[in-house]
Amino acid sequence: MLHPVILAGGTGSRLWPLSRQLNPKQFLNLVERDRTMLQATLGRLEGIKASDPTIICNDEHRFLAAEQMRQAECTQSRIILEPMGRNTAPAIALAALEATAGGDDPVLLVLAADHLIADIDAFQQQVAVALPLAKKGKLITFGIVPTCPETGYGYIQRGVEVGEGAFAVSRFVEKPDLKTATEYVDSDEYFWNSGMFMFRASRYLEELKKFQPDILNACHSAMSSRTQDMDFVRVDAGAFGVCPEDSVDYAVMEKTKDAAVVPLDAGWSDIGSWSSLWSVSDRDAKRNALSGDVITVETEDTLVRADHRLVATLGVKDLVVVETKDAVLVAHKEKVQDVKKVVERLKSDSRHEHINHREVYRPWGIYDSIDNGHRYQVKRITVKPGQKLSLQMHHHRAEHWIVVSGTAKVTNGEDSYLVTENQSTYIPIGQLHTLENPGVINLELIEVQSGSYLGEDDIVRFEDRYGRE
Repeated sequence: MLHPVILAGGTGSRLWPLSRQLNPKQFLNLVERDRTMLQATLGRLEGIKASDPTIICNDEHRFLAAEQMRQAECTQSRIILEPMGRNTAPAIALAALEATAGGDDPVLLVLAADHLIADIDAFQQQVAVALPLAKKGKLITFGIVPTCPETGYGYIQRGVEVGEGAFAVSRFVEKPDLKTATEYVDSDEYFWNSGMFMFRASRYLEELKKFQPDILNACHSAMSSRTQDMDFVRVDAGAFGVCPEDSVDYAVMEKTKDAAVVPLDAGWSDIGSWSSLWSVSDRDAKRNALSGDVITVETEDTLVRADHRLVATLGVKDLVVVETKDAVLVAHKEKVQDVKKVVERLKSDSRHEHINHREVYRPWGIYDSIDNGHRYQVKRITVKPGQKLSLQMHHHRAEHWIVVSGTAKVTNGEDSYLVTENQSTYIPIGQLHTLENPGVINLELIEVQSGSYLGEDDIVRFEDRYGRE
């Protein structure tokens, strides 16, 4: 049985301000308006005879992953939570250990959640080419047929043919300079390193034990104490925390004698920057990639994304303009690889715009911080039908709730009551309280917080159906 493993970690800082620490690019609608990158990855598995996939993601992204899996009607999948990022070699080890825990030994198809593949048929055909070799013990990497001398990717040199449509890996090489990349492309011997793999779970674990036993031992310890929490598999944080950080390329693929490469020409992109998104987007007659409420005058070769308001450009060329509710990026296309420098500046200035959007997703719904000032903050809160916030209290703030639509069931100390449209209620400082939507439509309310400290960490939870501390 073929078992897909989707790696959904990472923060995608080069796609700021859209990609944030708590809502990174794999969970965003970057290329398609109706599907996120993760959901598109799930979609390209349709038609392949395979089991339900395993998702590997960071603990702080667990509810995003679970909700998007639910929307994609992929609710039987395992979601393994990493307590902290340790790169791809440990992540795949967790998936391989989980896949073999019951005595099975499936072939793993390892995919990244944040890649674009335009030609799904070509992708599935090459998966079929790789499968017989993987069954025989080869460790397959998919090499992208290069379309240009790209300096932002690592390369794979092919060796002798080892099967129909597959080659031994001669060597992996780091990101080259332009001259070297041009030589690689002209030689027809090199492929871009896609970061997609296929191998038997047992073969990967064997090679990991041979070359990086510390990684395998740490992952084995972490999985031996795993627990099931709702949709999630939680590994032991202490054991996983001592695991060395390494990529699957360095840990295994560059060392094993059984590495093989299967060429893939399927319109692949890792969407690693705003310029790469521009290159794969639909463009107008002046090569502008536009999304949202945008007006362009004398504008060429520019990407403009307006998510919440009108953006107008005049007399510009080769720019990237990205608007969100709380931040706007204006950059030259040749400088977009350095967007992470802006993120580093936000971190050093102790700002919050790199962490999350103004709109924040929670397992029960969404809140939007629409205004704030000295000793007050205003949020618009949406609670999905049947969902409930944790039973909690605050040491430093009081809260006023005004229901805009729907009906709220409020617990306020010892009292429990309904609050309907155009009604309000008040939660004093230190009062035990919770909020629930008992209806069948979304509950919309305005929350006004007031007090000496309004941070999200001023929440003491007593009961929570989502397993949060």
